[in-house]
Amino acid sequence: MSVEGVVLEGTGGVYQVRTADGRVVDATMRGRLKQDGGVKLAVGDHIALEHDAIADAWTITRIHERRSQLARRAPGGRHAERVVVANVDQVVVVFAAANPEPHAGMIDRFLVIAESNDLAARLVINKCELASSAAVDALVAPYARAGYQVHRTSVKAGTGIAELHDALAGRVSALTGPSGVGKSSLLNAMFPGVSLRVGEISASVNKGRHTTVGAKLVPLPGDGFVVDTPGLREVGLWGIASESVVECFPELRARIGDCRFQDCVHDQEPGCAIREAVRTGEIDPTRHRSYLKLRAELAASERSY
Repeated sequence: MSVEGVVLEGTGGVYQVRTADGRVVDATMRGRLKQDGGVKLAVGDHIALEHDAIADAWTITRIHERRSQLARRAPGGRHAERVVVANVDQVVVVFAAANPEPHAGMIDRFLVIAESNDLAARLVINKCELASSAAVDALVAPYARAGYQVHRTSVKAGTGIAELHDALAGRVSALTGPSGVGKSSLLNAMFPGVSLRVGEISASVNKGRHTTVGAKLVPLPGDGFVVDTPGLREVGLWGIASESVVECFPELRARIGDCRFQDCVHDQEPGCAIREAVRTGEIDPTRHRSYLKLRAELAASERSY
């Protein structure tokens, strides 16, 4: 008899699955499914599985179609991707106010990935106790103006934790961002008892160790899940054409139709509505520069094929 479940975690070909009735079981993939060469199983996948009563073993027999996914570049692969998590409702991009220092260009990259996958995104600036209010204000202002929900949190001070908790309730949320920004600490603060390791920051390199070995789907009390993902060393922009990346910046996207030329790339063209909005202060210049940089990166990648 087949039952439905969702993949919580996977290690060495063994997957921890939560069944529809709330049980958590270990399961392996049916040999035929592994040999098909199709979709590779990922955390968050909705699956069908069967139980062998004699062997007391669970086998995954089917992977259901995904409604969304978040991917990164596969280790050692230039163009290959690895799905980090499937069936996500929102991406929660976590950066630190300091230690490690935030990088606006990298924040934009994470947000573009969410936008390109049609996923809602919100930005969390953690460790706010390590920076001045003015510095945090300056960091988040372009994103708030672009329409993103912004959360300021401090695990040490206990601020912003309840609000972020409410934003995750009842949803499947992927927490992502660089190492050392406190993703695991935030999870532990919101949901006591979640057994995720918390890493220290090396003063010599100012980079966090990768303390979370793999993505893990954590059931929330009542309803919803949180996916804690490792720090993404290589964030890839798959399936985005260079001429389409502008659509992944909400404040730029809203003005595309106002440009004089239909093929405007929003760089040096006369009559560009986006450049005019930058000039008048309606669009933050750092966001426009991030767009141009990502567009150039994608164009260079397209030429290399």
